Amino acid sequence: MHTSRPTPGTPMVFQWRKWDGSPHWRHDCVYLGSDKWGDWVGQPTGWWSERPGRAYAVGGACVTLVPAAGPGSAFAGAGIAHPDFALTVNRNHHKGMRIYIDLGWEVRWSDNPELVTGIDIDLDVVRVEGERGTWVDDRDEWAEHSKLYGYPRDVMDRLEQLALVLEMRVREQVAPFDDATADAWLDALEGYGLER
Repeated sequence: MHTSRPTPGTPMVFQWRKWDGSPHWRHDCVYLGSDKWGDWVGQPTGWWSERPGRAYAVGGACVTLVPAAGPGSAFAGAGIAHPDFALTVNRNHHKGMRIYIDLGWEVRWSDNPELVTGIDIDLDVVRVEGERGTWVDDRDEWAEHSKLYGYPRDVMDRLEQLALVLEMRVREQVAPFDDATADAWLDALEGYGLER
């Protein structure tokens, strides 16, 4: 695996696929930098996200954390040995969605230093401002796709447990699921003036 990272401000891509290898969401992003939690990438307002059959320009800035993994990582120290997810935090989302966590598999940098890839595994943790709060989403899709794609039982067990841990951490708003951590990266993203 490639260990170098792009220079902050460099355009890049975050490409998801499904378990069978078929393409899923592709997000045009810019590399922002790293902290103890991992690497942060951002999507300025007006940049594109697309998947087969759907495409849109994002209506507000968002940043995504590609978590650092391994025994010495901050997540391991926080009791999450396998951070199999990507954390996205939105600013000024039209539906008030602040946090959207895609649970995944093999979420990592590719050999191309301007490409992050991952396998989307359906379950998501969502936090919306206001009454609705925080919840684990897409359990119906998870059940359907576990049969369709034949997810291994050990993968399912690990991600089901992780979804509950992440839901609790988001509710408690502990770093990096707090506002302050992501807001610093959102400010950095907006500082590039890359909105379209």
